[in-house]
Amino acid sequence: MEPVKVRAPSIRDVARIAGVSYQTVSRALNNSENIRTTTKDRVLEVIEQLGYRPNQAARALVTSRSRTIGVLTSQVANYGPATSLAAIEEAARDAGYLITTTSLAATDSEAIHDRLEYLLSQAIEGLVVIAPQMRVFNAIRDLDIRLPLVTLDSTGADGQHSLSVDQTSGARLATRHLIELGHRKILHLGGPQDWIEAEARMTGFLDELIEADLDVRAPILGDWTSDFGYRAGSELSRYRDFTAVFAANDQMALGLIHAFRDAGLDVPGDISVVGFDDVPDAAHYWPPLTTVRQDFAEIGRRSVAMLLAELNGKSRLGHEPIFPELVVRGSTAPPRR
Repeated sequence: MEPVKVRAPSIRDVARIAGVSYQTVSRALNNSENIRTTTKDRVLEVIEQLGYRPNQAARALVTSRSRTIGVLTSQVANYGPATSLAAIEEAARDAGYLITTTSLAATDSEAIHDRLEYLLSQAIEGLVVIAPQMRVFNAIRDLDIRLPLVTLDSTGADGQHSLSVDQTSGARLATRHLIELGHRKILHLGGPQDWIEAEARMTGFLDELIEADLDVRAPILGDWTSDFGYRAGSELSRYRDFTAVFAANDQMALGLIHAFRDAGLDVPGDISVVGFDDVPDAAHYWPPLTTVRQDFAEIGRRSVAMLLAELNGKSRLGHEPIFPELVVRGSTAPPRR
């Protein structure tokens, strides 16, 4: 005997039980103003009772709107992008939108174009880019994307589309903190070339040193990983011609601290270390890491708000920079005399 196939409830089932037309059900689902509150409440109650789920694909065909936002990210597994993405999903869901996400497995032009084309093929209504690399922005220009667009570009160069955390200001806070402690020989372990955030943090570091009339040494360019921080720290430990390091992210700072300790150096007694991002584990490094905190969740929420404003025909929301803050912990101290 063949099993009985159970059919999922349809919009017509909702209409029949609620005693309205299916067009009225559609108006209730779309939060239309052309429906009485009592009728809408009755329809929504029936929807909940039946467990009806609207067919997004079918609705898109009828309304010519997918109610979907695309997100391109470079490192979805890392704390910052993952936190922003979770906030984007929540904000979009609250507004009745879906999210489709793709991440860059590689950063060559072909891979970037491929992922952008994939998102555009999903009939997205807007795009958020959490991949702050110049090659990504070049690809966006090449494709002439005319959808509502928000890029998390810390330079703020594209004022119409960019939403930024003031990375330069954050780097200056970190460097100024070390200077105010009395450090005069400060190194910078920077992020990789082509990363806009890395460039902005390096600029802030250099600006603060120049303003304090301190000697400037060429930054060391890393790759964001703890492993690189450890290798750099092992090499630097051989020379000891500095008293502090500002690392462009917390992972590299962790590697530095590990290497310095393996070399018999005390942090912060011999060398102070500052990171950037304030990942959840930073407070539990040993010693707890002084770092620059940026609000990744607020970045996600604001990016959706900017897209929705444009999608709904409203003027663009203000997108002033989000300012980071310095979190002082145990990895920094005045240099020994």
